[in-house]
Amino acid sequence: MIPFSPPHITDEAINEVVEVLKSGWITTGPKTKLFEQKLTEYCGNSATLCVNSATFGLEHILRWFGVGQGDEVIVPAYTYCATANVVKHLGAKPVMVDVNETDFNISLKHIYDAITAKTKVVIPVDIGGMPADYDAIFEIVNLSEIKRKFNPETEEQRLLGRILILSDAAHSLGAIYKDRKTGTLADVSVFSFHAVKNLTTAEGGAIALNLPKQFDNQQVYNDLRVLSLHGQTKDAFSKTKGGNWRYDIIEAGYKGNMTDIQAALGLIALKDYETALSRRKEIVELYSRFFVDKQWAILPVFFDENRKSSFHLYMLRIENINEQQRDKIINCVTQNNVAVNVHFQPLPLLTAYKSDGYEMKDYPVAYENYSCEISLPVYQDLTDEQVKIVAETVIKCVDSKIYNK
Repeated sequence: MIPFSPPHITDEAINEVVEVLKSGWITTGPKTKLFEQKLTEYCGNSATLCVNSATFGLEHILRWFGVGQGDEVIVPAYTYCATANVVKHLGAKPVMVDVNETDFNISLKHIYDAITAKTKVVIPVDIGGMPADYDAIFEIVNLSEIKRKFNPETEEQRLLGRILILSDAAHSLGAIYKDRKTGTLADVSVFSFHAVKNLTTAEGGAIALNLPKQFDNQQVYNDLRVLSLHGQTKDAFSKTKGGNWRYDIIEAGYKGNMTDIQAALGLIALKDYETALSRRKEIVELYSRFFVDKQWAILPVFFDENRKSSFHLYMLRIENINEQQRDKIINCVTQNNVAVNVHFQPLPLLTAYKSDGYEMKDYPVAYENYSCEISLPVYQDLTDEQVKIVAETVIKCVDSKIYNK
């Protein structure tokens, strides 16, 4: 079986983790701090806080910005549930909007139409690693008629003076938009280092701060760091230094820190990350060469004049099939020892959101994209021969018209 997305773990990474285990310090400490610094250098943003997941990172920023009961946060209907779950955790309302047909990203027109006096945040999602159109989103939230609608209720909201742009960049570490890397494209960006991501720390994530000049990003980092450790003024590593045990709890915070074991994995992966991206680029381009002459194949977009993907997913679409036919093709491919996936079930299809009154018919592009989408394996250790096997298997299953049987 060709797996879908196994992690790339090198001997160097294993040795780095062993070194941490032997050091006597395995939770948040010097490795985590160094990983934060290296991520900031890599992305070019102002400051970076490593956390235990992208989900925690998104929720942490919403809390910091003061999102709560009665507020609205605009999210795409086509995303993983975490993007909207964090909004619900705070008692706010996820306002779902439709997406683009070509790149699966959030629709600019639908963002504009969805903004009300209750809107506090827009969360674009870089689906598959392709950045959203961030400059255009900033143009929308900075329009005079949109800023007049904005109703600030906290110090952070008043200081920003407009809707916050919070990028769900779980897929897009290393992607580029107008010569800038993700991490610098929004007010705040959140990365995921989950086991299936391009760069993994097993579980984990990072908050990339790039707030405008009226904010002190380093101070925001300090505040977020304290609040990710129960509101404690000193982390455990600081308290180990002689006579430094006393601390305070300045607010009832949360537990969301990254460990040094995780950071050790991240440091090794980040060191060779551009090489990993190059290999992923080779894989997706090879797939496209196999599918380009197939009239039924809608190829994913990885480049345009302003954007370059991180090549996280190969989201192939099969023209003129429905959801049930797509599933038959997946079954055929799987029976031929190739693991594939679907990214994602749009939120209105999920019980938690259907129960809240969201209806799939209100998001026709999201459903159309989903109903014919198959994600193919893309990972650093996938060989050219395996890519060929995957592509030929998919082609065989589609051309056999098994989905009509």
